[in-house]
Amino acid sequence: MASLPFYPAFKSPETGIYKSQFCPSKPNRASCKIPSLLPLNRSRIAIANASSIAFQTDPNHLVDSILSKVVNTDRGVMLAKDDHKNVAELAQKLGEFCVSQPVKNPLIFGEWDVVYCSNPTSPGGGYRSAIGRLIFKTEEMVQTVKAPDYVYNKVTFSIFGFLNGEVSLKGKLIALDDKWIQVIFEPPQLKVGALEFEYGGESEVKLKITYIDEKVRLGKGSRGSLFVFHRRA
Repeated sequence: MASLPFYPAFKSPETGIYKSQFCPSKPNRASCKIPSLLPLNRSRIAIANASSIAFQTDPNHLVDSILSKVVNTDRGVMLAKDDHKNVAELAQKLGEFCVSQPVKNPLIFGEWDVVYCSNPTSPGGGYRSAIGRLIFKTEEMVQTVKAPDYVYNKVTFSIFGFLNGEVSLKGKLIALDDKWIQVIFEPPQLKVGALEFEYGGESEVKLKITYIDEKVRLGKGSRGSLFVFHRRA
């Protein structure tokens, strides 16, 4: 049986015959009046646009969004290429709300979890390479910044899941300008079980602070790597 269009109907008092509320008994295109859904659609579009604008102009929403994309991803290792692109776009938008002189802002001090890096080997070096991650399972990656110029990086890990260890670096922070900092690190200290020793030599990094607030800090390395730091409670 062919399907028929449904129109609300009423009973004519003269004939007792049910007629369409919108169309006469012999409908034609000119006389058939079907309620338009256009105003409703326009309202929905307007609401969606307003929500999008509010999202883009509210740094708190942007912060929550970027954190939701990077948590539980092994600091970005598990993200697909498109996801990295989305994080970069959010970070760029969030940078528009950065304070004018982030390096001089006391918000930089504190303990920070490294929750994302666009290049997985940038924080942790060989420990975070493809082979390194098979051997060393990263537990924590923390950066501590204390006034006036003290920086302490620590990566804790387990070797094959049963032997605990950590590598740490102490460094001195140097402000290059209002946004760029340089940190000169002492040789790293490696601790595995009861063993503890120093290896390698001094190193240095440069980082541009692109956004900072009470919750997150974003930075971009001299080689373009994007970092997301989450303040520890």
